[in-house]
Amino acid sequence: MFLTRLATTGLGSSSRALFSTTSVAEAGYKLKSHSGAKKRWRSLGSGNAFKRGKAGHSHLNVHKSAERKNRLSTTAYSNHTQTVNLKKRLLPYGSN
Repeated sequence: MFLTRLATTGLGSSSRALFSTTSVAEAGYKLKSHSGAKKRWRSLGSGNAFKRGKAGHSHLNVHKSAERKNRLSTTAYSNHTQTVNLKKRLLPYGSN
């Protein structure tokens, strides 16, 4: 009730909502997960971070140093900014 009153503009006789006040269940649609993010990222058990494997380790490794190959084989974890972006936009329903 308060949100609809807050969201409407009082200009003229027609008052329009500035943002949607309906929930996803009421609206009848869902957000789509990003297919590239689904293939690359996995959520951790806590749900507060994500992990991924690093690219560039599967082939053409002859000219790469041992240090570089070892670095590429480690797991990369998401930082705070990436986690917020992954949860909100790319993987809204998580990924396991």
